[in-house]
This record gives sequence, structure tokens and C-alpha cells, in this order.
Amino acid sequence: MNGPFPISDLIASGQLVIRIGPFSIRIHSTIPLVQRGILELYSAYSILPPDTFCDFYVRLIQPSGVRRFFRKQVLFAFDQFMPFKPLPYAQAFPFFEWGLNWCISGYSHRFLIVHAAVVEKYGKALILPGAPGSGKSTLCAALINNGWRLLSDELTLVDRATGHVVPVPRPVSLKNESISVIADTFPTCQFSPIVHDTLKGSVCLMKPPADSVEKAGQTAIPCLVVFPKYQAESSLSLTAVPRAEAFMRLADLSFNYSVLGAQGFETMTGLVKSCEAYDFIYDGDFNQASDLFVQLLDDVQQRVA
Repeated sequence: MNGPFPISDLIASGQLVIRIGPFSIRIHSTIPLVQRGILELYSAYSILPPDTFCDFYVRLIQPSGVRRFFRKQVLFAFDQFMPFKPLPYAQAFPFFEWGLNWCISGYSHRFLIVHAAVVEKYGKALILPGAPGSGKSTLCAALINNGWRLLSDELTLVDRATGHVVPVPRPVSLKNESISVIADTFPTCQFSPIVHDTLKGSVCLMKPPADSVEKAGQTAIPCLVVFPKYQAESSLSLTAVPRAEAFMRLADLSFNYSVLGAQGFETMTGLVKSCEAYDFIYDGDFNQASDLFVQLLDDVQQRVA
């Protein structure tokens, strides 16, 4: 990040516009926790001119009145709309991330959007869908530290016209035990301060690799869908999932499948046809998991060839 004015001043005045994948985001906040989080974790992103048309204009603000001083809180605003109740002040930066997820998943219907992490290698996308607690973000964080490119930690965007996965690389959200697992395994990574006592427990964010941010314009062809499940002291297990079952699971995890109607059905059908799907149980051996996924990609490429 660089610009003619200090970034904190641009954020405070609502003039900071950054490019995140296919989106331009205007960020406005005078809260130091938000400004510091943007400075530290979004330093690799391109700054756009202040008068750029924005897909989303988001603000993190403090409520007026005594709440500004007593039991401080923070509000998330999308344009002039405040869709959430206020959260404790200490959660301001995670609130920015959660709120931006809500904006993208609720208003970007040119894509089919699935609640899934997604990474890339050889131009092929590995989609990791999962409910909270499945270990998808932990596995995603490990893979991008093992040579995979981050496309997204939370939202898999499938272009309805091409069927390709469109990257929207942002900081990787880690929770509870996953924080220490990833921090201990990959100590050179940069993390935001841990925030405790959220609805998700303790949370922090891992800075995305600069290479993933720089290549955010490069889409990937969906190839594998792996439903991960972390299970301590278990042996690594990979089980094929029939396409019909994979379709139903992905539809359940999609934010806008129903909203898109027939177009959602067609896009999901194309996605499932292009991918092999598996259930995957792992115990934290990230190198073994990465090697297995690379082998799966090689196998798929050989069958296609």
C-alpha cells in the first residue's frame, strides 16, 4: 500500500479505496484498531483513486451517546444501512472482516457463492467447503504456506458465465486452537492481535501471501471439492463422494443458490460436473494433506489428458 497521504488519514476521511479481487471497497473509520488492521494486513493491496466507483462502502463507527465512553462499542455500516447490532469495541477489526463477508455474499449475484475456502495450484482450484469447526480455514492457512495460492478463505465465487473460480484473497480467519496450531507451525506469518470472547470464541487473522494478492486477477478452473474434517489422533482418510450428494451439500452451503434460481442450478451443475469430490479426515499433518491433494490433481489431469 502506498499513496500521497498516510493511509490512516485516508481511512479516517473515507477516501481509502482498495481493490480486493473483483471488488473495489471504500473503507471509512476513525477507530485505531481498524486503521491498524488495514495497515498491517492489507499492505499488498492496490489503492484506487478516491473517486473510484465502489462496489461496497463500509464504515466502522462508534455509537453516539454514553456508549462512546462507557462499555465502548462499534457499529458496522454498509452505505447508510446498519445490518448488525453493535459489538464490543475490541472486536472492531474482525467486525470489518465479518461485515465485508456479509456484503459480498449478499450482494454479488453475478457469482454463485459457496461457503468454502479455495486454493489453487497448476491453474486448478481445490474447493474446501465446510461448516464452522470443520477445520477448513486451518487447512487453507496450512496449504497456502505449502505452495498453494489463496483464492479465498471464506467465499468461493464461481463465475456464472465461465464456471471459473474468481479470487477474492483476504486475511485468513483463525479461531481458538487453530490460532496456535498455525502460528507455531508457520512462525514467519503475520497475524492480527487475538480478540477473545467473540461469538466465535478467540479469533485472529493471518495476512494473505502477497503473491496471492498480486495474482487476484487470475481465475482458476474448479477441479476438486474436498469436504475436510479435522479429527485429532485419526489416520488420514479420503472417501469419494458421489456427484449427486456433492451437489446437495454444496447447494446447502451456498449463500445465493436459491436466489439465482435456474441460473444457480445450471452453475452448480457445471461446477459439480467439473470436479471430483471427496470427504477428507485429517489430524493436522499438513504436509501429508498437501502432498495428497497434489497427487489428486495430477491424477485428474492425467485422466482428462
